[in-house]
Amino acid sequence: MVFNIKESMLHIKTAYPHAIRVIENTWIPMADGTQLAAHIWLPEDATAHPVPAILEYIPYRKNDFTARRDSIRHPYFAGHGYACVRVDMRGSGDSDGILYDEYLPQEQADGLAVLTWIAEQPWCTGKVGIIGKSWGGFNGLQIAAHRPPQLKAVITLCSTDDRYADDVHYMGGCLLASNMLWWASIMLAYNALPPDPNVVGERWRTMWLERMTKTPPFVEAWMQHQHRDAFWQQGSICEDYAAITCPVFAVGGWVDGYTNTIPRLLANLPGPKLGLIGPWGHEYPEVAVPGPQIGFLQECLRFWDYWLKGIDTGIMQEPLLRAWMPESTPPQTVYTDRPGRWVGEATWPSPQIANQIYSLGHGALNERPTTNADPSSVVGLQTHGLYSGVWCPFGQAGDLPSDQRYEDGLATCFTSAPLAERMEILGFPTVTVTVSADQPNALLAVRLCDIAPDGASTLVSWGMLNLTHRDSHAQPTLLKPDHPYTVTVQLNAIAHALPAGHRWRIALSPTYWPHAWPSPQPVTLTLYDGSLSLPVRPPRPDTDDLIHFLPAEAAPVMPREILRSETRTRTIERDLISGLCQLTDYSDEGMRRLPNGIEYDTIGKTTYTIVEGDPLSALVCSEQTIQIGRGTWQTRIETVSTMSADTEDFHITNMLDAYEGNTRVFAKTWSCSIARDCT
Repeated sequence: MVFNIKESMLHIKTAYPHAIRVIENTWIPMADGTQLAAHIWLPEDATAHPVPAILEYIPYRKNDFTARRDSIRHPYFAGHGYACVRVDMRGSGDSDGILYDEYLPQEQADGLAVLTWIAEQPWCTGKVGIIGKSWGGFNGLQIAAHRPPQLKAVITLCSTDDRYADDVHYMGGCLLASNMLWWASIMLAYNALPPDPNVVGERWRTMWLERMTKTPPFVEAWMQHQHRDAFWQQGSICEDYAAITCPVFAVGGWVDGYTNTIPRLLANLPGPKLGLIGPWGHEYPEVAVPGPQIGFLQECLRFWDYWLKGIDTGIMQEPLLRAWMPESTPPQTVYTDRPGRWVGEATWPSPQIANQIYSLGHGALNERPTTNADPSSVVGLQTHGLYSGVWCPFGQAGDLPSDQRYEDGLATCFTSAPLAERMEILGFPTVTVTVSADQPNALLAVRLCDIAPDGASTLVSWGMLNLTHRDSHAQPTLLKPDHPYTVTVQLNAIAHALPAGHRWRIALSPTYWPHAWPSPQPVTLTLYDGSLSLPVRPPRPDTDDLIHFLPAEAAPVMPREILRSETRTRTIERDLISGLCQLTDYSDEGMRRLPNGIEYDTIGKTTYTIVEGDPLSALVCSEQTIQIGRGTWQTRIETVSTMSADTEDFHITNMLDAYEGNTRVFAKTWSCSIARDCT
């Protein structure tokens, strides 16, 4: 959970067309008596002259953890003539109730009730937009699918249309070991945090204990649904894109974990839509890293003004998709900026993009079809993937993949000849292969790399497929050992410019730890033949050179006092005798004090352990410590979550301890074993 803001990135704006009035907290009633806590910014004269409203609806605590993030956006919109309503979801922050899981029907029903309440306020014209990143981007789309009459437009950032295929739980039918338990452990700790006594009064302790008693570890439900069933279909708007008819502005970045959603939305939503993909990680584009940052809040205003105020700002005459075309750069675990340029497509899929096909054979990517007369073995080492970076980068140091030469030697690779001319790609690369496995349960991980003349290997895109899911994510079937199957692995959507003299490389492996939970037994794949398809986009200066953005503006950032500085380490340790390898991701986000007197800090440590040659040694352990308090009111949450597996079952343990001052006031342990089901 990273909400850092570098003020040097921003042009801070203090003068606005409208003076701003702030309501620090108000209560929004639900039909069952639950009250949701809301922070509101609105033009000072909005009651006399009503304005459209903008809703952000998330579980990340408006009074502390997102207070600084909220301070640069909502006042900015309010100063330009909008009422901005930031709501803590049921069971989070200062709101009543329990948060039982992500994206439940109750969450959507509450969101619809919030929209109705907003539209009925004397300061609102009755027109409302929703904006949100990640969780708030997900539920903005989910609420839009209900077609509430008040909702006139949605800006969704870093979100998904498919909860099974593109979220922290599963990818290509593979269990995402890198993110599932880690994210569940964070939410276990967040859900156990108390409300603010200054907001809810003396009932804070009762609310706190109820949350800890009733809120389950989310990971247990996620692991009980290892296939794409009704659990995941609920809230996946890809089940019926036509349900969303209001305008949608979909935004993301090439190194974010959710970018695949944007081209799918552009291809399938029936109503007005726009797409924007920058070089960014999991963050808002005015502060996102890698840069360049853009004037995203101005772009939002252009969108809101068009759809909520009826002002022709020209935004709907922009290309349907505006995307950053990154230049080739040496591999680094963090980039401040990615060189490149903006390109635009008027339609999606674009008729201007054609597939370049390479055949796989004898270690080479060949532009002409070849026959692989001698099938090759693809043997996976359990440590393949340790240098792959995090699944959903925020842009922090250590997030991005290291030089893939570490990984290429642990996989079976196919490399093209050096390019005679520059090649630019935009879209989804795919790899189609005919393979057999020596085990009934196996996976295939595919990496696409940019190989520089000096040998440096930069990860461009990647994808995975649980081979038992080759025909269906809903009804997987075990493999027949040594029986050939033809499968296609879709890699993550990407843009990349490969210079002349560089080479493409495809790397194949039946392992990708810690992104993919390993198959129960070591696997050897036999590759018979295959091909790589790249979406090649010719440069079009007549349209590309016309895309420009203003510098990043924002409202003043809420001040904070740093009580302890932040630190981050991401290390790999190997025992050359035992074969044990451990990746440790440690993040201390520091301790801060806000103007409201709240002090808070978060320390997280996740370790991924495996022994070479033994897939059943895989172990993930995630520890979270969160402190929050003010003056004599001090609380602390500590959680430890672990996941392991044998040939038959996954084993999951979650422990929660809560402290008021130095006194432990709550402790609970959840343990379960869940059968492996083609996973």
